[in-house]
Amino acid sequence: MNDPKVLSGKHTAIAAYESFKDRISLLSTKGITPGLCVILVGEDPASKIYVRTKTKKLKSLGLKSEAIRLESSVQESELISIINDLNNDNSFHGILVQMPLPEHINSQNIINSIKPEKDVDGFHPENVGWLSIGKPRFIPCTPKGIMRIFNHYNIDLSGKDVVVIGRSNIVGRPMSTLVSSSNRGPNGTCTICHSRTSDLFDYTKRADVVISAIGIPNYLKAGMIKDGSIIIDVGINRIDAENEKGYKIVGDVDFNSVIDKVSKITPVPGGVGPMTIAMLLENTIEAAEKAFNQ
Repeated sequence: MNDPKVLSGKHTAIAAYESFKDRISLLSTKGITPGLCVILVGEDPASKIYVRTKTKKLKSLGLKSEAIRLESSVQESELISIINDLNNDNSFHGILVQMPLPEHINSQNIINSIKPEKDVDGFHPENVGWLSIGKPRFIPCTPKGIMRIFNHYNIDLSGKDVVVIGRSNIVGRPMSTLVSSSNRGPNGTCTICHSRTSDLFDYTKRADVVISAIGIPNYLKAGMIKDGSIIIDVGINRIDAENEKGYKIVGDVDFNSVIDKVSKITPVPGGVGPMTIAMLLENTIEAAEKAFNQ
């Protein structure tokens, strides 16, 4: 897609991977190969695709990658025991447990059991705290990828009104922290909107930038945004379609509805998604660099 309005996550990811090569080579001269272990619990189709994509990309860059697949019936204590073993395995610098987990497993307990120095998702409370005071150890991959897209396309957020739709710990909350950070940060003015926000569209109609992460297909339409705004679509939603697969992937934003009104927009697929994976690899490389420099 060559539309000048489109912010390509694919192109940004290619540039990011190129920038990783020297860092990987330098670690290699010191006998270090960054390693990531991904744990998949159950048979969720989307999760299986994500894990396969992540491990394939890691291997393509010469990094160590392993996937541990567990039955959905696995007990929380068993999963924590596996994580503890990985915490003590110096060949793995990063540990990622693919979400969502089965209902009988407390996700927060699992996140808490990962050694903060290996929490390349950036979800451990210790890492959330470091991010909140502007000294992140690891930035969660999706928000980090979005910030990298802004940088790649020289989009200045200083003084801009930014609305984030969604308040999850994975995207919404860390995104608001990054957008509003000071000193050398973006210095945007951020508002978090969510399912209980009154007159949500009053906020989006005034926003210079809208970052949508609500998981509702084609939710945001032209009448809900202002002319010339920048739209970041985090949504990855599967809807029925008359094609060979029987479905297609769409975002939270009705792309065809808003394209003539926006100044910039990320597509789905090919927008934020590729950057989430790229930033996971970068966090794994950073974990290896930090482990060496301890």
